Amino acid sequence: MAYYGKCIETVIKLLDQVKPEKDSPEQFLEAAATSLQTLSPQEQAFIMEVLSGCLEYRKLLTIVVDAFYVRDGRLCLWADYSLFEVICYLATFQLEELGFQLFCSIVKSQPVHKVCKFLGFLFSPLNLGSWIKDEWSLIYETTHVKEQWIDPLMRWQPEVQELLNQLQGALTNQPPLPKTKAKVTEPKEFNLTAPRPHAIPVPEPVPVVAKTRPVPRSTYRPPKEQRLLETTKRYNRRKAEELLLRASVEEMRCARPRPQGEPPVEDSKKKLRLRFPPRILKAPKLTFYRPNDDSPVKLNTAAILREGALYQRQVERELQRVDKLTDGAGDLSEFLKWQRKTRAKDLEEQLATGECRRLQGKLSREEAVLARRQVVQENKQKADQKKEETAELMQQCAERRLQEERSMKELVEQVMETQKNVKVAQTKLLKGRRQMVQEVIEESRELLQRGAEAAKEEQRRRCELISQLRALETQPTRKGKLVDLTQIPGYGLEGEMSVVELRERLALLKETQRCKEEEKRDQIIQGKRAKSRALQNTVEQISLCRAAMGRSAALRWEEKKAQSAAAAAPSRDERVLELQRRIREKAAERRGQEALLHVPAPRAARPKQQAQLEAQRRLELEQSRERRLRALQRGGSARGPARCLGAV
Repeated sequence: MAYYGKCIETVIKLLDQVKPEKDSPEQFLEAAATSLQTLSPQEQAFIMEVLSGCLEYRKLLTIVVDAFYVRDGRLCLWADYSLFEVICYLATFQLEELGFQLFCSIVKSQPVHKVCKFLGFLFSPLNLGSWIKDEWSLIYETTHVKEQWIDPLMRWQPEVQELLNQLQGALTNQPPLPKTKAKVTEPKEFNLTAPRPHAIPVPEPVPVVAKTRPVPRSTYRPPKEQRLLETTKRYNRRKAEELLLRASVEEMRCARPRPQGEPPVEDSKKKLRLRFPPRILKAPKLTFYRPNDDSPVKLNTAAILREGALYQRQVERELQRVDKLTDGAGDLSEFLKWQRKTRAKDLEEQLATGECRRLQGKLSREEAVLARRQVVQENKQKADQKKEETAELMQQCAERRLQEERSMKELVEQVMETQKNVKVAQTKLLKGRRQMVQEVIEESRELLQRGAEAAKEEQRRRCELISQLRALETQPTRKGKLVDLTQIPGYGLEGEMSVVELRERLALLKETQRCKEEEKRDQIIQGKRAKSRALQNTVEQISLCRAAMGRSAALRWEEKKAQSAAAAAPSRDERVLELQRRIREKAAERRGQEALLHVPAPRAARPKQQAQLEAQRRLELEQSRERRLRALQRGGSARGPARCLGAV
């Protein structure tokens, strides 16, 4: 029993290692045969026969075992899958060859409750006569399945049922294991020393805490600056609302005509003006620090060189411009006219190309519609052709299947004939492999003997060398040696010298290196002095350029001031006067028409309000002129440095 139990365990382990998608059965059997060389020939033959049979009929065994797990073996472990395959193979294909007694011993060597459940499922007459027969007939012929496998299993069914009854009775009548009375642990009391009484500690003095200051009231109040900011924000918001209201009331005042006696909009503006409390109108004044413009600015070397290079580039640019003018550079007006014409032509061309693209888009859309319809028709024709081809292919496939079924039947007959000669070939193969293993063992033994002899020879040679070295070490040697520093060693090298000469040459080399360092130091000092002189010259040039720029800016300011004063004078042109006269005539004519239509004339405006309006308009005009002059001054200051440098 133990012998067959070990063999079955080996087969189960090998079946667990099989990977059908990667390993082929022939290669796996060869690898298994090499791993079983340590067993006896009888064990090897039994294991190889069972393993090859399980691999050959694996489809049939898988059908039965999978159905067992689905129906009766739901609580069984999947790790026992290979065990059930082996039992199924032995019961189906090897029961008559092994004999019932040997089969019983193999069954008893395995876990009894698992084997009983599986054998009851396999030898059930209902299962054998119904679905097992049908499933196996899908793989092999029905007559072969019934005569070779199903009928023998039905013949052995009564004896197997008796075996199952014996095993189940042994399981139920198995006496329980006797319970031995466990020794109870008796607790013993610890031998501990009695603790000493604790001393009462001296109470610590209560610390006197200094009286804390109360929290200041300013902690719970908002800061004064925040209140000032809020009041300023409210004031600015209300002022902006007032300005927005005024702007909406005075909207399009210059474009709206009104008669000469019509009052201004001041009254309505006063009516719509917002009322504020006097304390909010007094907003805190903000003071700004303005540094003195005359304070000198200290520049570093990089700033001086950068500013000098800037002025130098401006001078070179101005000189180039003067050279171009002297060479006869012309006006760019003709070029600008030509440029405008070409741009107009380009615009027309772009519009024409855009229209062409739009029309091309429409044309391509129409062509796409036609092409789509043509493609649909072609697809229909192709689909019809495809259906005809598929029908022909289906007919050919049906004929081919019939031929394949015939060929498969012939192959099954050939395989059944070849299986009879498999056992003889396996025994021959095992004998040949045993001979090869014995030859390899003998060769390895000879190689080991040769290696041992070579190691002994090497060890003897090393011992002789060690004894020679020790003999050389025991010979006396001369320890002292006389050294002459003025003598050349005489090794035959190029540039050979004595120690004294070497020291003298090193001293000369140090002296020459010190002289070179002093010369380099003098050169660095001279370079620094020249650089400082160049920086001083650039600073003087920068100061001259700045003075010239200031003078040119002052002259430009005076010129702009004179021009603005001349522009502020009232114009006395005849065309302007004629236009004013015509405007007055038109206004008078319009008033006459209004009088004919019985339109009541508005009240005359107060002279005081009219004077205020004139003063406000004059103030706005002066402010706009000042802003214009400032903008002109900023634009001219960017072009000033080049001109003043050219003048210098």
